Amino acid sequence: MNNSQEKKDIVMIGAGIMSATMASIMQELVPEWNITVYEKLEQPGVESSNEWNNAGTGHSALCELNYTTEREDGSIDTSKATKVNEQFQISRQFWSYLVNKGQIPDPSKFIQPLPHISLVHGEANVQFLKKRHEALSQNPLFSGMEFTDDPEVLEKWIPLIMEGRDIEEPIAATKIDSGTDVNFGELTRILFNHLEEKDVRVQYNHQVDDIKRNDDHTWEVKVYDHKDGRIVYHNADFVFIGAGGWSLPLLQKTGIPESKHIGGFPVSGLFMVCNNPDVIAKHDTKVYGKAEVGAPPMSMPHLDRRHIEGRDTLLFGPFAGFSPKFLKTGSNFDLIGSVKPNNMITMMSAGVKEMKLTKYLIQQVMLSGDKRMDELRKFVPTAQEADWDIVTAGQRVQVIKDTEDGKGTLQFGTEIINSEDGTIAALLGASPGASTAVQIMFDILNRCFPEYMEAWEPNIKKMVPSYGVSLADHPEMFREIHAATAETLGLSAKESVSS
Repeated sequence: MNNSQEKKDIVMIGAGIMSATMASIMQELVPEWNITVYEKLEQPGVESSNEWNNAGTGHSALCELNYTTEREDGSIDTSKATKVNEQFQISRQFWSYLVNKGQIPDPSKFIQPLPHISLVHGEANVQFLKKRHEALSQNPLFSGMEFTDDPEVLEKWIPLIMEGRDIEEPIAATKIDSGTDVNFGELTRILFNHLEEKDVRVQYNHQVDDIKRNDDHTWEVKVYDHKDGRIVYHNADFVFIGAGGWSLPLLQKTGIPESKHIGGFPVSGLFMVCNNPDVIAKHDTKVYGKAEVGAPPMSMPHLDRRHIEGRDTLLFGPFAGFSPKFLKTGSNFDLIGSVKPNNMITMMSAGVKEMKLTKYLIQQVMLSGDKRMDELRKFVPTAQEADWDIVTAGQRVQVIKDTEDGKGTLQFGTEIINSEDGTIAALLGASPGASTAVQIMFDILNRCFPEYMEAWEPNIKKMVPSYGVSLADHPEMFREIHAATAETLGLSAKESVSS
């Protein structure tokens, strides 16, 4: 019998974009496998994947300056930007595949074309941006990116930001039209609706309380049913933990060696949301600035045009905050409960090394409403307090682990942790996770189901034609695939990739 045809019982924890993506891929590859998803809340995509909790930029390094760093010799390292962009292209291909199969009836409900702009102030930052533009322009993934330091051009690109601005120092921006706004909450709901139609068992109001390894190397998953008030046990061949900030405590319960010496630090966030349609109508791009000196990469200020709940809106932020909860619906004891004998030194080392982050978070927590308005007016000089409300964004749990850089190193990004035998895998961390979810799932499949990958590869390439190929090294393939996905996803009207 072909290994792929063997029946397996799969449990996924958390009904967010990660489980939705993993279940969708596995349902295409091995529809005969039994998949059950457990979610403690009443519906999918409520926590980190929700549109009000997720930046939705369609992270592809088009405007996020933290994905390109300046080397000691002054040159620009674009390797991370290229990697993130490649991974987002893989997500676009998979979504297009689902659209063509009729599994996503209307892609406009979750993805919109929207230019991405990077904006900087000061001579040193302008020179950095110019060098960044020159370096990225040599890469086909970033073709079509424009640079300007001309205020008159900027007035056309970002009229709301330039309105009423006194230009006291050099200012510059890059703009690329092939950016997107992605509503990951809506995408999550669309995917789960289809999965349930395909007999994937999705159990809401079911909270996973414990995960233990059985003698035969399967897993016993202990689940509390909130509706019936009873405990059920589920034996699984493979467990995927995609529970956002709660993935770390669940991973710790498994007892696998790979779960040791890993900690998590929760960071909450606030956004200012515009309530004035006239102001919103003046801004139709995503504009990312550069993080202040000493601030973490996740703090990059940005003014985002978004399409949420059927209407356009405008968000500015993020303003970092601190809460010991690992989820918005979590407990104030989450952080202290995650400190174990095996990760205590790791956590303490991080506390010593990350004093700048601690200071930054304290400053952010202490910000008054007037101070937030001052930060907003750096972007929108004419901003009026009455036009802006405050919303609380999702919780992010940044991974802390021991690396070659020393104990207690804070990680920015998404981490895959899996057992040596590949029977369990967990996702930890944050951005650019949702945007790169498809590649992350392929990485997990390679780690956990290596014996099946050769048989699965033909079907994977139907889903993602560029699978296993670097699009940056194959410009013609990139242009062809990018144009095709733009057409399928309804992005063609604004997107343009130079030939």
